[in-house]
Amino acid sequence: MAVNTLHPEPYLALIVEDDPDVRALAGALLEETPLEVVEVDSAEAALDLLQERGGDIAMMFADVRLPGKMDGVQLASAACKLWPTVRIVLTSGDPGTQLDDLPECVTFMPKPWRGLDVLVQAEKAIHHPQPPVT
Repeated sequence: MAVNTLHPEPYLALIVEDDPDVRALAGALLEETPLEVVEVDSAEAALDLLQERGGDIAMMFADVRLPGKMDGVQLASAACKLWPTVRIVLTSGDPGTQLDDLPECVTFMPKPWRGLDVLVQAEKAIHHPQPPVT
């Protein structure tokens, strides 16, 4: 992969949400930031994008419940290990969501989330990326 000279810092926001309305709302919010928004509907699609462009991704905003073999917690765990500088925000509207397995690198935001909270996380992703694991 060629070095991206136009965007030397991570500049993508990855939204992983199976509900098209919620995905569109999060996308519309994040389009108000300097981040380019990419939307997918499954953890598998998110992993494909991370493998292709992981170094470009500043933030991943994902639902806990996703279709397919992998849920949002599993996706976040993999992303924390393989792409440690990505700021990861998990969200869920299910009050019974088990958060015991949540990696330390993840911020949890219950649904319904406030747009301002999402934008604050985007600002952190842009200006204060997660430190790489040494």
